[in-house]
Amino acid sequence: MSRAELADFLRRRREALRPAQMPATAVHPPGLRARRTPGLRREEVAALAGVSTSYYERLEQARAPRPSPQVLSALGTALRLTDTEREHLARLAGQIPPSTDADRAPVPADARRLLHRLGPIPAYLVNDLEDIVAWNAAAAALIIDFAQLPVHERNTVRLAIRLGGTLCSAPVGAEGDFARQSAAHLRAAGARHPADRALGELVNEYAAHNPDFVAGWRSHDVHPRPTLRKRLHHPELGELELDRQTLLMPGTGLRLVLYTADPGSPSATALAQLGPPDAAP
Repeated sequence: MSRAELADFLRRRREALRPAQMPATAVHPPGLRARRTPGLRREEVAALAGVSTSYYERLEQARAPRPSPQVLSALGTALRLTDTEREHLARLAGQIPPSTDADRAPVPADARRLLHRLGPIPAYLVNDLEDIVAWNAAAAALIIDFAQLPVHERNTVRLAIRLGGTLCSAPVGAEGDFARQSAAHLRAAGARHPADRALGELVNEYAAHNPDFVAGWRSHDVHPRPTLRKRLHHPELGELELDRQTLLMPGTGLRLVLYTADPGSPSATALAQLGPPDAAP
């Protein structure tokens, strides 16, 4: 059980809730006591979850014993957690054992076949540390020749540090979205692999580079957006407005990342002109 991480997650999710979102009978009237923060009070969450205020306060102070599955379920309901957040909560509370290196199995053959069958759609597979473990030829032509990079540099976070502002940027209104999404993915990965030094080094590396990542990390959000708007400055195709879409690959622990353009747009026309690069793994 990671008491400090559990306490931080509970506090962040409580602070993210607004009294107006809750039933009137679940929160104290505004005039009863002035609110110092916009989120729910600890006693309100405790009442919603059916636990004592003292116990919930100790959870947020990292002093309580491991909560039972029943208490975790009640807290998940009280805090309106998504399924992803409930799983993260259970991992922090020690109800789900940490993942092992054995869980990072080689890329399945059918996943590789899917990549190549996507044809002109640039796509790659990433693991929970954001390592790019397989890609198709279109992705190499659009972004960078991954095969020429050292293995440890084949990582979306490290590529963001290296290529951000040159090849890749965010449209107006989407600034910081990728960094916050990366923070959410790595927060969840940290609960699955709490002793992974490589993950800790990656987090520190990006935190030193990007304040939006730091803000996302501190918010303890583990529910990233599946689609991000990106602007790519390709040396041959010019400026492209693309959607970066992320899909889970069931049973693999991998995520499929695809780059697509709005049908009929200039970016879609340009994307179709990607030259045939060398075969990808």
